[in-house]
Amino acid sequence: MVFKKITLIGTSSESFEQATENAVDRAEATLDNVHWVEVVEQGVEIAGADGREYQAEVEVAFELEG
Repeated sequence: MVFKKITLIGTSSESFEQATENAVDRAEATLDNVHWVEVVEQGVEIAGADGREYQAEVEVAFELEG
């Protein structure tokens, strides 16, 4: 098997957990063969956002076909 990893950044006005869930949901909806997700970094944007914007940077690993 061969896997590829990509980086996604999920955002949420609610929490880090929701930001992570948003990134995972998007990965599962747009990629085939997703095997695991690793949270790499978390941050909060406060300057340019209306309120707080929670951000979760995740690495998504999926198996390449063929």
